[in-house]
Amino acid sequence: MRVPVLTPRLSSYWVHLVTPVPAVIAGPLIQGLRNDVVARNDSAREVFPQIKPLDYATAVRLALANLDTGHVETAWTDALSSSQGDAAPVILTTHEGIILERRQRVVRASPEATYRSFARLGGRTGWLYMNWAWRIRGFVDRLVGGVGLRRGRRDPQEVRVGDAVDFWRVEAVEPNRLLRLRAEMKVPGRAWLEFRVEPIDTSTSRLSQTAFFAPRGLTGLLYWYILYPIHTVIFSGLAKKLGRMAEKPAAM
Repeated sequence: MRVPVLTPRLSSYWVHLVTPVPAVIAGPLIQGLRNDVVARNDSAREVFPQIKPLDYATAVRLALANLDTGHVETAWTDALSSSQGDAAPVILTTHEGIILERRQRVVRASPEATYRSFARLGGRTGWLYMNWAWRIRGFVDRLVGGVGLRRGRRDPQEVRVGDAVDFWRVEAVEPNRLLRLRAEMKVPGRAWLEFRVEPIDTSTSRLSQTAFFAPRGLTGLLYWYILYPIHTVIFSGLAKKLGRMAEKPAAM
């Protein structure tokens, strides 16, 4: 049965709009629907005896498991390193349905001091730049049934995996190197905020601040792009504040 107007190309654009699947991936999948893919004999099993067939439910679970930390982190790294280069001050790209925005700064401070600047975020320290906007976001989150900012943090300086930091959850910690937070506020998708520091020399470091967002359908995409201007201001200001805090003599 042919569907008028809705061509495979238009269908791929629609899938791109309402799901995290990019049009470049959706297009070939939709084109493939023209082909009969029902197996009617065991020839494939004979040609590829080493491959064990999976049932549909198991295949879907494995595909969705790519959003688990270990798999997604590799995809994030590959996407960012191949987009505009590691030295770009701002990188915005999309990879496997995940939107990534990284901001980088050279900081005249050691990795230890730079790490301490972002390891203290949240709780009584707050979020350094436009803290009032973070409080408004927390208030809105509580109105829609989320956790808001009321949880604070366990310790004002130290973090460990599993800690709550306002409406974030600590997902990964590597002392003097990395802190990754997973959003637990109400958002139409899944979100992470990662801070990473790499030494350049004995007194200089590179601070990377990366926001990751896996939108859920059209609502998720609208959420990202509508709020992107304000997020740009907030995250840019936050990165600058973190750099200045790390460079203070008291932080060394």
